[in-house]
Amino acid sequence: MSTWREYGPPDLPAPLAAALAAFAEHGYHGTTVREIAGRAGLSVPGLYHHYPSKQSLLQGLSELTMSELLDRSEAALADAGDDPVVRFDALVESLLRFHMYRREQAFVGSTEIRSMDPEYRQRYVAHRDRQQRMLDDAVAAGVAAGLFTTGYPEDAARALATMCVGVSSWYRPSGALDPDELVARNLVLARDLVGYVPTA
Repeated sequence: MSTWREYGPPDLPAPLAAALAAFAEHGYHGTTVREIAGRAGLSVPGLYHHYPSKQSLLQGLSELTMSELLDRSEAALADAGDDPVVRFDALVESLLRFHMYRREQAFVGSTEIRSMDPEYRQRYVAHRDRQQRMLDDAVAAGVAAGLFTTGYPEDAARALATMCVGVSSWYRPSGALDPDELVARNLVLARDLVGYVPTA
């Protein structure tokens, strides 16, 4: 995915798009299958033909969300090459853009982890851990190269993840900053967090 910076509308099947809208508005437990079916233009039996339960809708939505997030992060790293700072910036930018352009999906995933069946929750957490390891590795590489001075690389990486994920809870397209401005400002904050030391 060399176009990791480019976003269109979410490419979701109608039942998942309807579930996303309902979960974002009412929460998982406040949403009925009948409401999702109505939003999707389906009967309840028609919805069940595609997704046999409300839990399967949450899981299907979460899998597509995490798959896109991980694909974009890996593409950003692949485009960045070997320079630790370029890789760090690309990964942070990718996370920021995802949580702007897929804010409803990211918000539902982070808030409804409590509603996932235990078996699927383990799978979802494994996806999330994979993303966190990318950040951990990016910060560690910068420290190893003498470019980042933080004495707490793992804590810094977790703080970065929290900063990027948090964008989904407050970003609005009508806000004061456009996406490029928001990325630029938050990259300054991200570099400050890891103690970036510019080279001569």
